[in-house]
Amino acid sequence: MRLCESPGRSRQNGADMTSNDGSLGDSSGKEPMEPRWPASLAVSAALLLYMTLPGTLTIGPGWVIPALEAALLIPLTVRAPYRHRGEVRLIRFASLLLIALVNVAVVASLVLLVRLVLSGVVVDGRELIFSGIQIWLTLILLFSLWYWEVDRGGPTIRGQADQADPDFLFPQMATHELGQTDWMPGFLDYLYLSFTNATAFSPTDTMPLTVRAKLLMLVEAMASITTVVMVAGRAVNILK
Repeated sequence: MRLCESPGRSRQNGADMTSNDGSLGDSSGKEPMEPRWPASLAVSAALLLYMTLPGTLTIGPGWVIPALEAALLIPLTVRAPYRHRGEVRLIRFASLLLIALVNVAVVASLVLLVRLVLSGVVVDGRELIFSGIQIWLTLILLFSLWYWEVDRGGPTIRGQADQADPDFLFPQMATHELGQTDWMPGFLDYLYLSFTNATAFSPTDTMPLTVRAKLLMLVEAMASITTVVMVAGRAVNILK
């Protein structure tokens, strides 16, 4: 049998369940937790792509950056498989440092690739194409990690009542009439966002709302254009 509540009590419960941006909070009292494994897979894929690049497109000894990334990735995945509010600062710092290492690796590879193209040195066209594809795919993985880490304050507080304002406007956030008022983005949503931005060189169905989101998407689009247009164009000329 359902007990009746007073209007005041009902309004209070409704307020407790609704977050600042209109999404429903967790009424069960359980702390929201987001799994780390999708992001760990993305880092692993980026690591594999970097390790298979030609030596001319990597910085220093080829094993240094992969070793540093693995030294962070494995402990984080095993010891902190979920992101949540209670996450200690050291875990948060190590998570950001891991993405920063991926960032350094892909930027260095892109710079070396552009320099190789502009130098006029005779290179194998097929190798150049495959290297460009590898760097482009790594860029997509890298920015999906950044989007996942910064949106609404990051996965440690995203989905909670005191989360930061959204950095991205996903279609589900604007279609509450379809019954998706409590929808929250996951890592695959940010991966899709990164992929569409890298292929269209501009926002598609998800709009950036904050300055940092716009800057991230701007940098990704510029890097993607550099890789696809300059490198692919040079490779096609070589193959001819």
